[in-house]
Amino acid sequence: MDIDNAGISDHFLVMFDVELRAIDLNSKGCHRPVRIINSETVANFITTFLNFAFFDPDFTDTNCYTPPLVDDFANAMLSTCCSILDTVAPIKMKRPRTSHQPWLNDTIRALRRVCSQSERRWKKDRLQISYDILCRSRFLYQNSVKAAKAAFLSDIIETNSHNPRMLFKIFNSVINPCPDSLSSASQALCEQFLNHFSGKVLLLKASHSHSLVLNPVPVLGCMSTFSHFELLSLPTLKGIIEQLRNSNSVHDILPSRIIKEGFEEIGPCILFLINLSLFVGCVPTAFKHAVVHPVLKKSNFDQKDPANYRPISKLPFLSKILEKAVFLQIQAYLVANNITDKYQSGFKPHHSTETALLRVYNDLLIFADSGRPAVLVLLDLSSAFDMVDHNILLMRLEHVVGIKGSALNWFNSYLTDRSYSVVIGGYSSSVAPLCCGVPQGSVLGPLLFSLYMLPLGSIFEKYNISYHFYTDDIQIYCQLTDDLSASLNS
Repeated sequence: MDIDNAGISDHFLVMFDVELRAIDLNSKGCHRPVRIINSETVANFITTFLNFAFFDPDFTDTNCYTPPLVDDFANAMLSTCCSILDTVAPIKMKRPRTSHQPWLNDTIRALRRVCSQSERRWKKDRLQISYDILCRSRFLYQNSVKAAKAAFLSDIIETNSHNPRMLFKIFNSVINPCPDSLSSASQALCEQFLNHFSGKVLLLKASHSHSLVLNPVPVLGCMSTFSHFELLSLPTLKGIIEQLRNSNSVHDILPSRIIKEGFEEIGPCILFLINLSLFVGCVPTAFKHAVVHPVLKKSNFDQKDPANYRPISKLPFLSKILEKAVFLQIQAYLVANNITDKYQSGFKPHHSTETALLRVYNDLLIFADSGRPAVLVLLDLSSAFDMVDHNILLMRLEHVVGIKGSALNWFNSYLTDRSYSVVIGGYSSSVAPLCCGVPQGSVLGPLLFSLYMLPLGSIFEKYNISYHFYTDDIQIYCQLTDDLSASLNS
Protein backbone atom coordinates (compact mmCIF):
# COMPACT_ATOMS: atom_id res chain seq x y z
CA MET A 1 0.00 0.00 0.00
CA ASP A 2 1.47 3.36 -1.09
CA ILE A 3 0.88 6.62 0.77
CA ASP A 4 1.78 9.84 -1.08
CA ASN A 5 2.62 12.92 0.97
CA ALA A 6 1.04 15.87 -0.82
CA GLY A 7 2.35 18.34 1.77
CA ILE A 8 -1.11 19.61 2.53
CA SER A 9 -1.78 17.81 5.82
CA ASP A 10 -0.13 15.41 8.24
CA HIS A 11 -3.27 13.22 8.19
CA PHE A 12 -3.08 10.37 5.72
CA LEU A 13 -5.86 8.27 4.29
CA VAL A 14 -5.41 4.59 5.05
CA MET A 15 -7.39 2.23 2.83
CA PHE A 16 -7.74 -1.53 3.26
CA ASP A 17 -10.11 -4.35 2.36
CA VAL A 18 -12.02 -6.33 5.00
CA GLU A 19 -14.05 -9.41 4.19
CA LEU A 20 -17.19 -9.31 6.36
CA ARG A 21 -19.63 -12.15 6.63
CA ALA A 22 -23.29 -11.39 7.11
CA ILE A 23 -24.84 -12.84 10.26
CA ASP A 24 -27.86 -15.00 9.60
CA LEU A 25 -30.28 -14.07 12.39
CA ASN A 26 -32.61 -16.86 11.31
CA SER A 27 -29.96 -19.50 11.89
CA LYS A 28 -30.71 -22.02 14.62
CA GLY A 29 -27.18 -21.58 15.91
CA CYS A 30 -27.84 -17.94 16.86
CA HIS A 31 -31.11 -18.78 18.58
CA ARG A 32 -32.27 -21.29 21.13
CA PRO A 33 -35.63 -23.07 21.24
CA VAL A 34 -37.91 -22.04 24.11
CA ARG A 35 -41.46 -22.58 25.30
CA ILE A 36 -43.23 -19.68 26.98
CA ILE A 37 -44.67 -21.18 30.17
CA ASN A 38 -46.83 -18.80 32.22
CA SER A 39 -50.02 -18.94 34.29
CA GLU A 40 -52.20 -18.82 31.19
CA THR A 41 -50.24 -21.65 29.59
CA VAL A 42 -50.61 -23.81 32.70
CA ALA A 43 -54.36 -23.17 32.86
CA ASN A 44 -54.84 -24.02 29.18
CA PHE A 45 -52.72 -27.15 29.50
CA ILE A 46 -54.70 -28.44 32.49
CA THR A 47 -58.02 -27.77 30.81
CA THR A 48 -57.01 -29.77 27.75
CA PHE A 49 -55.28 -32.50 29.78
CA LEU A 50 -58.42 -33.27 31.80
CA ASN A 51 -60.22 -34.26 28.61
CA PHE A 52 -57.98 -37.33 28.27
CA ALA A 53 -58.44 -40.49 30.35
CA PHE A 54 -55.12 -42.34 30.64
CA PHE A 55 -55.66 -44.82 33.42
CA ASP A 56 -57.90 -46.57 35.85
CA PRO A 57 -57.07 -45.07 39.27
CA ASP A 58 -57.88 -48.44 40.93
CA PHE A 59 -54.51 -50.14 41.48
CA THR A 60 -55.99 -53.52 42.44
CA ASP A 61 -55.72 -56.07 39.63
CA THR A 62 -51.96 -56.53 39.75
CA ASN A 63 -51.90 -59.51 37.39
CA CYS A 64 -52.46 -57.34 34.31
CA TYR A 65 -49.43 -55.12 34.92
CA THR A 66 -46.39 -56.05 32.81
CA PRO A 67 -43.22 -54.22 31.70
CA PRO A 68 -44.62 -53.42 28.22
CA LEU A 69 -47.58 -51.73 29.89
CA VAL A 70 -45.21 -49.29 31.62
CA ASP A 71 -43.78 -48.15 28.28
CA ASP A 72 -47.20 -48.05 26.63
CA PHE A 73 -48.69 -45.89 29.36
CA ALA A 74 -45.67 -43.58 29.53
CA ASN A 75 -45.56 -43.11 25.75
CA ALA A 76 -49.29 -42.40 25.55
CA MET A 77 -49.10 -39.87 28.35
CA LEU A 78 -45.99 -38.11 27.04
CA SER A 79 -47.17 -37.96 23.44
CA THR A 80 -50.45 -36.42 24.56
CA CYS A 81 -48.63 -33.89 26.75
CA CYS A 82 -46.33 -33.02 23.83
CA SER A 83 -49.25 -32.40 21.47
CA ILE A 84 -51.00 -30.24 24.09
CA LEU A 85 -47.83 -28.20 24.67
CA ASP A 86 -47.35 -27.70 20.94
CA THR A 87 -50.80 -26.09 20.95
CA VAL A 88 -50.73 -23.99 24.14
CA ALA A 89 -46.97 -23.21 24.17
CA PRO A 90 -45.36 -23.89 20.78
CA ILE A 91 -41.59 -23.92 20.48
CA LYS A 92 -40.12 -20.58 19.42
CA MET A 93 -36.58 -19.66 18.45
CA LYS A 94 -35.30 -16.94 20.73
CA ARG A 95 -31.99 -15.11 20.60
CA PRO A 96 -30.17 -15.67 23.93
CA ARG A 97 -29.39 -12.73 26.15
CA THR A 98 -25.80 -11.56 26.17
CA SER A 99 -25.84 -11.18 29.94
CA HIS A 100 -28.15 -12.00 32.79
CA GLN A 101 -28.44 -9.47 35.63
CA PRO A 102 -30.82 -10.86 38.27
CA TRP A 103 -30.09 -8.02 40.68
CA LEU A 104 -31.70 -5.42 38.40
CA ASN A 105 -34.82 -3.84 39.87
CA ASP A 106 -37.14 -0.96 38.96
CA THR A 107 -35.08 1.59 40.94
CA ILE A 108 -31.84 0.71 39.12
CA ARG A 109 -33.57 0.74 35.75
CA ALA A 110 -34.95 4.23 36.51
CA LEU A 111 -31.48 5.48 37.52
CA ARG A 112 -30.03 3.98 34.33
CA ARG A 113 -32.59 5.87 32.24
CA VAL A 114 -31.76 9.12 34.07
CA CYS A 115 -28.05 8.49 33.45
CA SER A 116 -28.66 7.93 29.73
CA GLN A 117 -30.77 11.07 29.49
CA SER A 118 -28.07 13.11 31.25
CA GLU A 119 -25.42 11.77 28.89
CA ARG A 120 -27.45 12.67 25.82
CA ARG A 121 -28.09 16.16 27.21
CA TRP A 122 -24.40 16.79 27.91
CA LYS A 123 -23.36 15.54 24.44
CA LYS A 124 -25.87 17.95 22.94
CA ASP A 125 -25.08 21.23 24.78
CA ARG A 126 -21.58 20.55 26.29
CA LEU A 127 -22.38 22.74 29.29
CA GLN A 128 -20.60 22.36 32.62
CA ILE A 129 -23.87 22.04 34.52
CA SER A 130 -24.94 19.19 32.22
CA TYR A 131 -21.64 17.48 32.84
CA ASP A 132 -22.07 17.83 36.63
CA ILE A 133 -25.58 16.34 36.39
CA LEU A 134 -24.18 13.44 34.36
CA CYS A 135 -21.48 12.76 36.96
CA ARG A 136 -23.99 12.78 39.82
CA SER A 137 -26.46 10.52 38.02
CA ARG A 138 -23.69 8.11 37.01
CA PHE A 139 -22.39 8.04 40.60
CA LEU A 140 -25.86 7.21 41.96
CA TYR A 141 -26.40 4.52 39.33
CA GLN A 142 -23.04 2.81 39.92
CA ASN A 143 -23.45 2.82 43.71
CA SER A 144 -26.97 1.42 43.39
CA VAL A 145 -25.72 -1.40 41.14
CA LYS A 146 -22.94 -2.28 43.60
CA ALA A 147 -25.37 -2.32 46.52
CA ALA A 148 -27.90 -4.42 44.58
CA LYS A 149 -25.21 -6.94 43.56
CA ALA A 150 -23.96 -7.21 47.14
CA ALA A 151 -27.48 -7.65 48.51
CA PHE A 152 -28.33 -10.26 45.85
CA LEU A 153 -25.21 -12.36 46.50
CA SER A 154 -25.52 -11.99 50.29
CA ASP A 155 -29.08 -13.26 50.17
CA ILE A 156 -28.11 -16.32 48.10
CA ILE A 157 -25.12 -17.09 50.34
CA GLU A 158 -27.21 -16.77 53.51
CA THR A 159 -29.98 -18.95 52.07
CA ASN A 160 -27.48 -21.67 51.07
CA SER A 161 -25.15 -21.36 54.06
CA HIS A 162 -25.54 -25.08 54.78
CA ASN A 163 -25.22 -26.16 51.15
CA PRO A 164 -21.49 -26.25 50.22
CA ARG A 165 -22.24 -27.42 46.70
CA MET A 166 -24.39 -24.37 45.97
CA LEU A 167 -21.89 -22.01 47.65
CA PHE A 168 -19.07 -23.33 45.47
CA LYS A 169 -21.25 -22.89 42.39
CA ILE A 170 -21.99 -19.26 43.36
CA PHE A 171 -18.35 -18.36 44.03
CA ASN A 172 -17.19 -20.11 40.86
CA SER A 173 -19.75 -18.25 38.73
CA VAL A 174 -18.56 -14.89 40.14
CA ILE A 175 -14.81 -15.57 40.03
CA ASN A 176 -14.67 -17.69 36.88
CA PRO A 177 -17.65 -16.92 34.65
CA CYS A 178 -17.96 -19.14 31.59
CA PRO A 179 -19.97 -18.52 28.44
CA ASP A 180 -23.36 -20.24 28.52
CA SER A 181 -23.11 -21.68 25.05
CA LEU A 182 -20.97 -21.89 21.96
CA SER A 183 -20.87 -18.87 19.69
CA SER A 184 -21.75 -20.99 16.64
CA ALA A 185 -23.64 -24.22 16.28
CA SER A 186 -24.25 -26.77 13.56
CA GLN A 187 -25.20 -30.38 13.07
CA ALA A 188 -21.57 -31.24 12.39
CA LEU A 189 -20.46 -29.59 15.64
CA CYS A 190 -22.98 -31.63 17.63
CA GLU A 191 -21.69 -34.82 16.01
CA GLN A 192 -18.12 -33.76 16.77
CA PHE A 193 -18.90 -33.40 20.48
CA LEU A 194 -20.82 -36.69 20.47
CA ASN A 195 -17.84 -38.51 18.97
CA HIS A 196 -15.48 -36.86 21.45
CA PHE A 197 -17.50 -37.74 24.55
CA SER A 198 -18.13 -41.31 23.35
CA GLY A 199 -14.54 -41.80 22.21
CA LYS A 200 -13.13 -40.62 25.53
CA VAL A 201 -15.09 -43.24 27.46
CA LEU A 202 -14.28 -46.01 24.99
CA LEU A 203 -10.58 -45.13 25.11
CA LEU A 204 -10.51 -45.21 28.91
CA LYS A 205 -12.46 -48.45 28.96
CA ALA A 206 -10.05 -50.06 26.51
CA SER A 207 -7.01 -48.92 28.51
CA HIS A 208 -8.43 -50.48 31.70
CA SER A 209 -9.84 -53.65 30.18
CA HIS A 210 -6.92 -55.75 31.43
CA SER A 211 -7.64 -54.76 35.04
CA LEU A 212 -11.34 -55.68 34.97
CA VAL A 213 -12.32 -59.02 36.45
CA LEU A 214 -15.19 -60.69 34.66
CA ASN A 215 -16.62 -62.41 37.74
CA PRO A 216 -15.36 -60.47 40.76
CA VAL A 217 -15.91 -62.07 44.15
CA PRO A 218 -17.96 -59.87 46.54
CA VAL A 219 -15.80 -58.45 49.30
CA LEU A 220 -18.70 -57.80 51.65
CA GLY A 221 -21.80 -59.76 52.52
CA CYS A 222 -25.17 -58.32 53.46
CA MET A 223 -27.60 -60.09 55.79
CA SER A 224 -30.48 -57.67 55.19
CA THR A 225 -32.72 -57.66 52.09
CA PHE A 226 -34.60 -55.05 50.10
CA SER A 227 -36.88 -56.90 47.71
CA HIS A 228 -39.55 -54.40 46.60
CA PHE A 229 -40.46 -50.73 46.66
CA GLU A 230 -43.36 -49.33 48.63
CA LEU A 231 -46.03 -47.65 46.53
CA LEU A 232 -46.38 -43.90 46.97
CA SER A 233 -49.37 -41.92 48.19
CA LEU A 234 -50.47 -38.68 46.57
CA PRO A 235 -49.25 -36.47 49.50
CA THR A 236 -45.86 -38.23 49.45
CA LEU A 237 -45.53 -37.64 45.71
CA LYS A 238 -46.43 -33.98 46.16
CA GLY A 239 -43.72 -33.60 48.80
CA ILE A 240 -41.12 -35.16 46.48
CA ILE A 241 -42.05 -32.85 43.61
CA GLU A 242 -41.90 -29.75 45.81
CA GLN A 243 -38.36 -30.65 46.91
CA LEU A 244 -37.04 -30.91 43.35
CA ARG A 245 -35.60 -27.86 41.62
CA ASN A 246 -37.35 -26.60 38.51
CA SER A 247 -36.15 -27.92 35.16
CA ASN A 248 -36.23 -25.47 32.26
CA SER A 249 -35.14 -27.65 29.36
CA VAL A 250 -37.24 -27.24 26.23
CA HIS A 251 -36.68 -30.95 25.55
CA ASP A 252 -38.61 -31.80 28.72
CA ILE A 253 -42.01 -32.92 27.45
CA LEU A 254 -43.76 -32.05 30.72
CA PRO A 255 -42.14 -28.92 32.25
CA SER A 256 -41.72 -28.72 36.01
CA ARG A 257 -43.83 -25.58 36.36
CA ILE A 258 -46.86 -27.25 34.82
CA ILE A 259 -46.42 -30.28 37.09
CA LYS A 260 -46.09 -28.19 40.24
CA GLU A 261 -48.85 -25.68 39.55
CA GLY A 262 -51.24 -28.25 38.10
CA PHE A 263 -50.49 -31.06 40.51
CA GLU A 264 -54.08 -31.40 41.74
CA GLU A 265 -55.19 -32.33 38.22
CA ILE A 266 -52.03 -33.99 36.81
CA GLY A 267 -50.80 -35.61 40.05
CA PRO A 268 -53.00 -38.75 39.99
CA CYS A 269 -51.80 -39.62 36.48
CA ILE A 270 -48.14 -39.16 37.46
CA LEU A 271 -48.71 -41.17 40.64
CA PHE A 272 -50.10 -44.07 38.62
CA LEU A 273 -47.06 -44.06 36.32
CA ILE A 274 -44.58 -43.90 39.23
CA ASN A 275 -46.28 -46.69 41.19
CA LEU A 276 -46.61 -48.80 38.05
CA SER A 277 -42.86 -48.51 37.44
CA LEU A 278 -42.02 -49.37 41.07
CA PHE A 279 -44.41 -52.31 41.19
CA VAL A 280 -43.44 -53.93 37.89
CA GLY A 281 -39.71 -53.16 38.23
CA CYS A 282 -39.40 -51.41 34.89
CA VAL A 283 -38.29 -47.88 33.92
CA PRO A 284 -39.96 -46.25 30.90
CA THR A 285 -37.65 -45.99 27.90
CA ALA A 286 -38.53 -42.30 27.51
CA PHE A 287 -36.99 -41.65 30.95
CA LYS A 288 -33.60 -43.08 29.91
CA HIS A 289 -32.54 -40.54 27.27
CA ALA A 290 -30.31 -37.63 28.31
CA VAL A 291 -29.78 -34.36 26.48
CA VAL A 292 -26.14 -33.25 26.77
CA HIS A 293 -25.03 -29.60 26.60
CA PRO A 294 -21.26 -28.93 26.30
CA VAL A 295 -20.14 -26.21 28.75
CA LEU A 296 -16.67 -24.66 28.68
CA LYS A 297 -14.72 -25.60 31.82
CA LYS A 298 -12.95 -22.24 32.12
CA SER A 299 -13.46 -18.98 30.28
CA ASN A 300 -9.81 -18.76 29.15
CA PHE A 301 -9.81 -22.22 27.54
CA ASP A 302 -9.73 -22.70 23.78
CA GLN A 303 -13.34 -22.88 22.63
CA LYS A 304 -12.39 -24.88 19.53
CA ASP A 305 -11.08 -27.88 21.48
CA PRO A 306 -13.85 -30.31 22.56
CA ALA A 307 -11.60 -31.58 25.37
CA ASN A 308 -12.08 -28.24 27.15
CA TYR A 309 -15.82 -28.81 27.51
CA ARG A 310 -17.71 -30.55 30.27
CA PRO A 311 -20.82 -32.56 29.26
CA ILE A 312 -23.85 -31.41 31.26
CA SER A 313 -26.64 -33.99 31.05
CA LYS A 314 -30.30 -33.12 31.45
CA LEU A 315 -32.93 -35.77 32.09
CA PRO A 316 -36.72 -35.43 31.95
CA PHE A 317 -38.28 -33.95 35.07
CA LEU A 318 -40.59 -36.96 35.38
CA SER A 319 -37.58 -39.29 35.51
CA LYS A 320 -36.14 -37.25 38.38
CA ILE A 321 -39.41 -37.66 40.28
CA LEU A 322 -39.20 -41.45 39.83
CA GLU A 323 -35.52 -41.50 40.83
CA LYS A 324 -36.18 -39.39 43.91
CA ALA A 325 -38.90 -41.81 45.05
CA VAL A 326 -36.44 -44.70 44.67
CA PHE A 327 -33.61 -42.72 46.29
CA LEU A 328 -35.59 -41.99 49.47
CA GLN A 329 -36.51 -45.64 50.01
CA ILE A 330 -33.00 -46.96 49.25
CA GLN A 331 -31.39 -44.28 51.44
CA ALA A 332 -33.65 -45.17 54.36
CA TYR A 333 -32.78 -48.86 53.91
CA LEU A 334 -29.02 -48.15 53.78
CA VAL A 335 -29.10 -46.00 56.92
CA ALA A 336 -31.30 -48.46 58.86
CA ASN A 337 -28.93 -51.35 58.09
CA ASN A 338 -25.68 -49.32 58.32
CA ILE A 339 -24.57 -50.33 54.83
CA THR A 340 -23.04 -47.06 53.66
CA ASP A 341 -19.32 -46.44 54.10
CA LYS A 342 -18.76 -44.41 57.26
CA TYR A 343 -15.88 -42.54 55.62
CA GLN A 344 -17.85 -41.47 52.54
CA SER A 345 -18.66 -37.78 52.14
CA GLY A 346 -20.50 -35.97 49.40
CA PHE A 347 -24.15 -36.47 48.44
CA LYS A 348 -24.74 -37.76 51.95
CA PRO A 349 -26.57 -36.00 54.82
CA HIS A 350 -24.22 -34.33 57.34
CA HIS A 351 -21.15 -35.42 55.36
CA SER A 352 -19.84 -32.41 53.42
CA THR A 353 -16.43 -31.12 52.34
CA GLU A 354 -15.99 -29.66 55.84
CA THR A 355 -16.43 -32.99 57.60
CA ALA A 356 -14.09 -34.69 55.11
CA LEU A 357 -11.34 -32.08 55.59
CA LEU A 358 -11.73 -32.06 59.37
CA ARG A 359 -11.41 -35.82 59.60
CA VAL A 360 -8.34 -36.12 57.34
CA TYR A 361 -6.66 -33.06 58.88
CA ASN A 362 -7.29 -34.30 62.42
CA ASP A 363 -5.83 -37.76 61.66
CA LEU A 364 -2.71 -36.23 60.11
CA LEU A 365 -2.21 -34.05 63.20
CA ILE A 366 -2.46 -37.15 65.40
CA PHE A 367 0.17 -38.86 63.26
CA ALA A 368 2.43 -35.80 63.57
CA ASP A 369 2.03 -35.74 67.37
CA SER A 370 3.23 -39.35 67.55
CA GLY A 371 6.54 -38.30 66.02
CA ARG A 372 6.26 -40.45 62.91
CA PRO A 373 5.95 -39.11 59.37
CA ALA A 374 2.82 -39.85 57.37
CA VAL A 375 2.13 -40.24 53.68
CA LEU A 376 -0.99 -38.76 52.05
CA VAL A 377 -2.00 -39.88 48.56
CA LEU A 378 -4.74 -37.97 46.72
CA LEU A 379 -6.48 -39.91 43.96
CA ASP A 380 -8.79 -38.34 41.40
CA LEU A 381 -10.40 -40.96 39.19
CA SER A 382 -10.67 -39.98 35.55
CA SER A 383 -14.29 -40.02 34.28
CA ALA A 384 -15.19 -42.13 37.31
CA PHE A 385 -18.97 -41.93 36.87
CA ASP A 386 -18.69 -42.84 33.18
CA MET A 387 -16.53 -45.92 33.83
CA VAL A 388 -18.90 -47.84 36.10
CA ASP A 389 -19.47 -51.37 34.76
CA HIS A 390 -23.20 -52.19 34.85
CA ASN A 391 -22.73 -55.91 35.52
CA ILE A 392 -20.41 -55.27 38.46
CA LEU A 393 -22.76 -52.58 39.80
CA LEU A 394 -25.75 -54.95 39.69
CA MET A 395 -23.66 -57.58 41.46
CA ARG A 396 -22.77 -55.04 44.15
CA LEU A 397 -26.43 -54.13 44.60
CA GLU A 398 -27.44 -57.77 44.94
CA HIS A 399 -24.67 -59.26 47.08
CA VAL A 400 -23.19 -56.29 48.92
CA VAL A 401 -26.28 -54.11 49.42
CA GLY A 402 -28.91 -56.86 49.55
CA ILE A 403 -31.28 -55.64 46.82
CA LYS A 404 -33.35 -58.51 45.43
CA GLY A 405 -36.56 -59.26 43.53
CA SER A 406 -38.49 -56.55 41.72
CA ALA A 407 -36.24 -53.86 43.22
CA LEU A 408 -33.19 -55.42 41.55
CA ASN A 409 -35.19 -55.76 38.31
CA TRP A 410 -35.95 -52.04 38.50
CA PHE A 411 -32.25 -51.15 38.74
CA ASN A 412 -31.45 -53.55 35.90
CA SER A 413 -34.07 -51.80 33.76
CA TYR A 414 -32.77 -48.40 34.91
CA LEU A 415 -29.25 -49.14 33.68
CA THR A 416 -30.23 -50.92 30.45
CA ASP A 417 -30.78 -49.26 27.05
CA ARG A 418 -29.79 -45.77 28.10
CA SER A 419 -28.89 -43.21 25.44
CA TYR A 420 -27.92 -39.58 24.95
CA SER A 421 -27.56 -36.92 22.28
CA VAL A 422 -25.66 -33.62 22.16
CA VAL A 423 -27.72 -30.46 21.69
CA ILE A 424 -26.29 -27.03 20.85
CA GLY A 425 -28.68 -24.20 20.10
CA GLY A 426 -31.33 -25.53 17.74
CA TYR A 427 -29.23 -28.45 16.50
CA SER A 428 -29.08 -32.01 17.81
CA SER A 429 -26.73 -34.90 17.15
CA SER A 430 -27.68 -38.49 16.49
CA VAL A 431 -28.49 -40.77 19.43
CA ALA A 432 -25.65 -42.75 21.01
CA PRO A 433 -25.98 -45.64 23.52
CA LEU A 434 -24.60 -45.56 27.06
CA CYS A 435 -23.06 -48.98 27.57
CA CYS A 436 -21.44 -48.17 30.91
CA GLY A 437 -21.45 -45.57 33.66
CA VAL A 438 -24.09 -44.19 35.99
CA PRO A 439 -26.34 -41.52 34.44
CA GLN A 440 -24.82 -38.04 34.71
CA GLY A 441 -27.23 -35.41 35.99
CA SER A 442 -29.42 -38.01 37.67
CA VAL A 443 -30.63 -38.23 41.27
CA LEU A 444 -29.41 -41.81 41.73
CA GLY A 445 -26.02 -41.42 40.02
CA PRO A 446 -23.91 -40.38 43.06
CA LEU A 447 -25.59 -42.96 45.32
CA LEU A 448 -25.01 -45.78 42.84
CA PHE A 449 -21.36 -44.77 42.45
CA SER A 450 -20.79 -44.80 46.22
CA LEU A 451 -22.36 -48.28 46.43
CA TYR A 452 -20.17 -49.39 43.52
CA MET A 453 -17.09 -48.31 45.54
CA LEU A 454 -18.16 -50.00 48.80
CA PRO A 455 -15.71 -52.96 48.70
CA LEU A 456 -12.73 -50.62 48.31
CA GLY A 457 -13.17 -49.34 51.89
CA SER A 458 -13.03 -52.86 53.31
CA ILE A 459 -9.80 -53.50 51.38
CA PHE A 460 -8.20 -50.41 52.92
CA GLU A 461 -9.32 -51.47 56.40
CA LYS A 462 -7.94 -54.98 55.85
CA TYR A 463 -4.45 -53.53 55.32
CA ASN A 464 -4.83 -50.90 58.07
CA ILE A 465 -4.78 -47.96 55.65
CA SER A 466 -6.69 -44.82 56.62
CA TYR A 467 -8.89 -43.39 53.88
CA HIS A 468 -11.70 -41.00 53.11
CA PHE A 469 -13.95 -40.78 50.07
CA TYR A 470 -15.50 -37.64 48.67
CA THR A 471 -17.64 -38.88 45.79
CA ASP A 472 -14.95 -39.89 43.24
CA ASP A 473 -12.00 -38.27 45.08
CA ILE A 474 -10.05 -40.61 47.37
CA GLN A 475 -7.65 -39.64 50.17
CA ILE A 476 -5.34 -42.45 51.34
CA TYR A 477 -2.95 -41.84 54.24
CA CYS A 478 -0.96 -43.87 56.75
CA GLN A 479 1.95 -43.66 59.18
CA LEU A 480 5.36 -44.87 58.13
CA THR A 481 6.99 -47.71 60.06
CA ASP A 482 10.14 -47.23 62.13
CA ASP A 483 12.33 -48.69 59.37
CA LEU A 484 10.93 -46.38 56.73
CA SER A 485 11.13 -43.39 59.06
CA ALA A 486 14.81 -44.12 59.83
CA SER A 487 15.67 -44.44 56.14
CA LEU A 488 13.93 -41.14 55.37
CA ASN A 489 15.72 -39.33 58.20
CA SER A 490 19.08 -40.66 57.10
